[in-house]
Amino acid sequence: MHESFWQERWARDQIGFHLDQVNPYLQRHWPALAVPVGARVLVPLCGKSLDLAWLAGQGYRVLGVELAEKAVQDFFAEQGLQAEVVRHGAFKLYRAGALELWCGDFFALRAEDVADCQALFDRAALIALPPQMRERYAAHLTAILPRGCRGLLITLDYAQSQMDGPPFAVGDDEVQRHFAAAWQVQELQREDVLAGNWKFIRHELKALDEVVYRLEKLV
Repeated sequence: MHESFWQERWARDQIGFHLDQVNPYLQRHWPALAVPVGARVLVPLCGKSLDLAWLAGQGYRVLGVELAEKAVQDFFAEQGLQAEVVRHGAFKLYRAGALELWCGDFFALRAEDVADCQALFDRAALIALPPQMRERYAAHLTAILPRGCRGLLITLDYAQSQMDGPPFAVGDDEVQRHFAAAWQVQELQREDVLAGNWKFIRHELKALDEVVYRLEKLV
């Protein structure tokens, strides 16, 4: 899965993964994390998610990372914000108030870039990636984020043999394999959401679980 795949999806507005509301799991489970107001939150592969604005509205400083510049530009336009644009290393940085969206390759993100990130929110990053890239993504997160960073990870779990991704199926065994060595991993909620997702029903899936995990980096 190359950069051109996602650039083309955004160019054609083929963004069925984009939610037109704030993620309800974020609203439900974020308060229990007790992340201090004013903390910086990393949101990888963020697109133009409304979750970014919600987190900023709760008093957090938000660092979103996104490959497609159209997504970044659309976010600020739809929020009615005029962004300052500067270069920052390998990234083109869009900034307005507490919101920073870094346009570029997530794997170019360095530990010093996220040294003050106390929290993480991943709704659609891990499940957007094929298996080998998921392993690389999880390893990179673990390598760059500081000890004590905590947050939410949302995955999808279904019979991958019945449908091609993205979004890809990521089962609990894989989550544990990627994160358990360096993170405390706790499943908070699991919901079968197949009935409300016609795109998945037509693939004759028998179940489609959305799973919410709490993560906290221990080392």
